[in-house]
Amino acid sequence: MATERLFLSVALPDAVRSALGKLTEPAPGLSWVPPAQLHLTLRFLGEVPAERIEPLCARLATVHVAPFILPIETVGSFPPRAPARVLWIGTGAGHPRLFQLRQRVDDAVLAAGLRPDLRTFHPHVTLARVAEPAGESAERWLRRHGDASAPPFRVEAFALCASELRPDGAVHTIKQRFPLEN
Repeated sequence: MATERLFLSVALPDAVRSALGKLTEPAPGLSWVPPAQLHLTLRFLGEVPAERIEPLCARLATVHVAPFILPIETVGSFPPRAPARVLWIGTGAGHPRLFQLRQRVDDAVLAAGLRPDLRTFHPHVTLARVAEPAGESAERWLRRHGDASAPPFRVEAFALCASELRPDGAVHTIKQRFPLEN
């Protein structure tokens, strides 16, 4: 049975990607996400059977939330209380419309018969992956960029994206965009 590795995301405008790209710096063990691949994940879906994608898109097309301005203003790492494996920048204390969008996306995903994982939503943009022995590099980066931010931007759509895993990293492609309001 054919499947695709899918996720739902908010695309970042060029100005935000450019600002985030300036946060990268050579450091042992840090693998930076290319600016063109930066996005804010709403929901990771994993491997989805091909025959489920069209019904999923039909459900996602019914998701409507008023467009909103989203700040990008807090850096951190995952996991939160252990050696860093991921460096990220996020939306701070959260944004009510972003959480509303996430809830409506989750409702559509469930209505399409998919069962996403139930991890707490922590809105963020993954900036770098951290190799096992790179704890010092990650901690140095977090100290140096603790007050980093990017320009706030207007969210007017979300997208269903495919993620193809390759030896040199994942490649993301947009399968379909969904405007927040028609």
